[in-house]
Amino acid sequence: MSSELYTPLPLRSGQVLGNRIAKAAMEENMADDGQLPGKELLTLYRQWAAGGAGLLITGNVMVHAEALTGPAGVVLDEAAPLEPFTEWAEAGRSGGGAIWMQINHPGRQVGSDMPGVVWGPSDVGVDLGRHSGRFGRPSAMTAEQIAATVDRFAVTAHRAEKAGFDGVEIHAAHGYLLSQFLSPLVNKRTDRWGGSLENRARMLLDTVRAVRGAVSPSFAVAVKLNSADFQRGGFDADDARQVIEMLAPLGVDLVELSGGSYESPAMSGRAADSRTQAREAYFLDLAEDLVRTSPVPLMLTGGITRRETAEKVLGSGVAVVGMGTALAVTPDLPDRWRRGHEAERRLRPVTWSDKALASAAGMAQVRHQLRRIARGSRPTPGTHPAVALIADQRRQRRALRRYRAWLSEARSTAAL
Repeated sequence: MSSELYTPLPLRSGQVLGNRIAKAAMEENMADDGQLPGKELLTLYRQWAAGGAGLLITGNVMVHAEALTGPAGVVLDEAAPLEPFTEWAEAGRSGGGAIWMQINHPGRQVGSDMPGVVWGPSDVGVDLGRHSGRFGRPSAMTAEQIAATVDRFAVTAHRAEKAGFDGVEIHAAHGYLLSQFLSPLVNKRTDRWGGSLENRARMLLDTVRAVRGAVSPSFAVAVKLNSADFQRGGFDADDARQVIEMLAPLGVDLVELSGGSYESPAMSGRAADSRTQAREAYFLDLAEDLVRTSPVPLMLTGGITRRETAEKVLGSGVAVVGMGTALAVTPDLPDRWRRGHEAERRLRPVTWSDKALASAAGMAQVRHQLRRIARGSRPTPGTHPAVALIADQRRQRRALRRYRAWLSEARSTAAL
């Protein structure tokens, strides 16, 4: 079927995406020993590569071995061997599309049971009410720690290019470190990284400059940005508009729009302030406003499951449609759409009133599907959220023991 969805998209770097459908990042939490990509991740990405998307964006890869979003997170730093990442890039490109690595630092969104560091722009902790104890208490970053973290992003991007990836996406959304610096609710600094939006955006802009300078001109550099945090007094759509304008002169190829954080999980359709209640394309209204002035092509992710919705998103002026959960249930959905078919099933909805717990269960459901695909099995979208959450927590505990041992050994080696 003829559609704008299947037209190429040339980017500023000279890279051309084969179509306008992207597999958006989902946190797989499937690292093998040594926090490296292994056989399961390769199998998963070969499935997605064969499914017809023009672009695959990996789940977030950590730039700092002592700061992970979860104990089974993949780490690409200066000490990591490149061969497993080369194999990952080859798997992602096996269907003819591009693969970009999402690179990230969690900042204060680190579990309280995790070893390592919990950093933030300020010492403001994650507020999840009775669940707040799930996260460690952050310490405000020093100027030296900020500079070192910017360098870590550049090192990871450089090594991703060496491994064969086509680009990187810098994660500045969902309440992670760069997003924390952007948020006036979290960033209470009074120095050059706090106060005005220009100051709060400084770390993101410095990171983009460092990454762009560490890779070749033909290597794509994208940014994932919240269209809004969905917390009153937080980062909002007007802030997003201004940050996009700041990013444009820095050689950014694409800005992906999403929204929310652990405190207000709008990215899963559960915003704290109820401004995004749509069942599909959660952030389209905000994107329609931003696309009118954006000097950079925009990608929209969040709740898109049907071709009709994807066509509507492109019709608004958005350049790329991003899908996550839909491709965890139906990994070949882009090819199905091309043939005039839709997904046969959807993930079982989580209707719990506790937003934090519901968000955790929703992410566990997605990871359950990803693990099945990685083992060569069919997804089971009807799995009960509680069953998925309990199984996920057991896996996380096992992964935490491995991560603790690995990090302890890495520290010992570094001290020699």
